[in-house]
Amino acid sequence: MRTPIAEQLEIEFPIFAFSHCRDVIAAVSRAGGFGVLGALAFTPEELEIELNWIDEHVDGKPYGVDIVMPMKYMGKGGGDEANFANLDAMIPQEHRDFVEQLLERHHIPELPAELDGGVIKAAGLNVDAEAPGQVEVSLQHPGVKMLVNALGPPPPDVVDLAHEHGLLVGALVGARQHAERQVAIGVDVIVAQGTEAGGHCGEVSTMVLIPEVVDAVGPDVPVLAAGGIATGRQMTAALALGAQGVWTGSMWLTVAEADTSPVIMERLLTATSRDTVRSRAYTGKPARQLRSAWTEAFDDPEGPGTLPMPLQGILHQEAARRFMRVNNKELTGFPVGQIVGRLNEIRPTRDVIFEMVEEWIATTERLNTLMG
Repeated sequence: MRTPIAEQLEIEFPIFAFSHCRDVIAAVSRAGGFGVLGALAFTPEELEIELNWIDEHVDGKPYGVDIVMPMKYMGKGGGDEANFANLDAMIPQEHRDFVEQLLERHHIPELPAELDGGVIKAAGLNVDAEAPGQVEVSLQHPGVKMLVNALGPPPPDVVDLAHEHGLLVGALVGARQHAERQVAIGVDVIVAQGTEAGGHCGEVSTMVLIPEVVDAVGPDVPVLAAGGIATGRQMTAALALGAQGVWTGSMWLTVAEADTSPVIMERLLTATSRDTVRSRAYTGKPARQLRSAWTEAFDDPEGPGTLPMPLQGILHQEAARRFMRVNNKELTGFPVGQIVGRLNEIRPTRDVIFEMVEEWIATTERLNTLMG
């Protein structure tokens, strides 16, 4: 399975795996794929620890880092306006009262005093302070072969810096026009992500989006297909549409190496493909996630509505620290795609990779017989 992007990155299979868990990243890359670590949850110092660990456990195989650099968010530009205290103060009292009433209805207790005031992690928060450091740390690790941005075009200086260090730059897009803009600023690899995908996504389905993006960027720009892909049959379809590989994320939440919390794991393993919703309730930008009492409350026209990034993320994380502490399933959601309906057992990462490849081979051979 030697597509051009696989040849360029010297990987056995063009299976790209996004995860916030370092164990998953190492396991995917060791099995012949390409793991991409989500850096959102880590300070530059913490990211250094994670990448050192991956370097020691990846057997010399390449991997990538996904650094969240949104194009639009409250506090963009850094400075005092972007500090947590200022952003937290911008959350309207109406929204705080709404959340408190929601938590009371679900009998969620206050945090104990010793746990209150912890660090809040939300998409779009501390970007200006931490993203440059995350980039710098990533560039110091020879195993890192690609930097990826999931929320709009990466800053031009980051693109230039990555190229100076010999790294590819990737970016996720949800529309043809987005892909054209990314290529124009020097992005090397386009991840065309359909609306079926977990996390931040657009409105166009994968089957429609992939050929649109492939045709728009031309044959010299590798396109990876994302959204609703977890099997060899789906990978075959993606390659048939012109993609050079697949970008996967949701399927790694339920592998044996994942650090998914027990309450979220239980929800994932029992969810159907109809149990997700595209909502702004998690981060302030449209993201596909498990439907929950939280999403239903904020998507209700009678509610106060969602706030822009990162204010909505701050509001959610402040509440999540409380309802996750007591393992409340009704309020607990998580970014995941519609493929969650197939995630009904915990399996080793290596087995998942090899089954995917074997099914791709079998599917390709079956299609070849139709040519007879």
